[in-house]
Amino acid sequence: MTDIDHIVRKIAADMAQEQDRGRVADYIPGLACVDPNQFGIAVITADGTIHVAGDGDTLFSIQSISKVFALTIALGKVGDALWHRVGREPSGSAFNSIVQLEQEHGIPRNPFINAGAIVVSDVVLSGHRPREAIGEILRFLRQLAHDDTIFIDDDVARGEQDTGFRNAALVNYMRAFGNIHNPVEEVLGVYFHQCAIAMNCRQLAAAGRFLMMHGRDPVTGHSIVPPTRAKRINALMMMCGHYDGSGEFAFRVGMPGKSGVGGGILTVVPGVASIAVWSPGLNERGNSKIGSLALERLAAATGWSVFNSRG
Repeated sequence: MTDIDHIVRKIAADMAQEQDRGRVADYIPGLACVDPNQFGIAVITADGTIHVAGDGDTLFSIQSISKVFALTIALGKVGDALWHRVGREPSGSAFNSIVQLEQEHGIPRNPFINAGAIVVSDVVLSGHRPREAIGEILRFLRQLAHDDTIFIDDDVARGEQDTGFRNAALVNYMRAFGNIHNPVEEVLGVYFHQCAIAMNCRQLAAAGRFLMMHGRDPVTGHSIVPPTRAKRINALMMMCGHYDGSGEFAFRVGMPGKSGVGGGILTVVPGVASIAVWSPGLNERGNSKIGSLALERLAAATGWSVFNSRG
């Protein structure tokens, strides 16, 4: 029987010794001063056992990992109609690129690049005031993690609003094509605040359990999404969850995952485990350098992979 606790603790110890830790996302003021020497990991298995090591209880900005949960809400609101406004293909471009939007008439390639996530924010916002839409996303995460202490870091949100010129360009460009229906300032406000949610690895792994359990909350037994939708969200995470590094992540790790420039990565092994890692230094693709390495080591040690009969 695999000793998950031993594996998790060994990975944390090994990651502490790694010298090349990447570079923090210094273009976001609230992230620029985060210590890159930190590393946390949390693994929650299907039976509810929790394994935490390193800085797994340290809060960090989840950034683009929030896109998974916003997408889940948006699909609950409009269903497959969402795919008329957002594609389902890997981008092959940087997460904040505007080039494809021009070529593809304002339809983002997938919901996990910034442009696609902004359209998702527009869907979540529709029919609400911005504060209500932001509150809905926060409540959903608290519900999934069964933790009411999860909060939005207002300083990070404010810093993103002050410096988010590329995102402002993206939303205005899509508005010109008719793919944004609400005022651009309100859409950006929702997007920036969802990215500024602060969580730790333990909370994030808990929030991802419904995707591990085929759409069901393992604590209450209630359905969060139908199994087919959970499968499709996992498929999008596998194909698009690491921007133009998604293929490399699938090759090395083999788990559906979503990264954020705060250094976090949420991964799911359906029916087996929900996993969160965090280390703030990023590689050249904008994904956690140490976090990606840790997940590669975890997959090798456990055999957890959607491409492995044990996973």
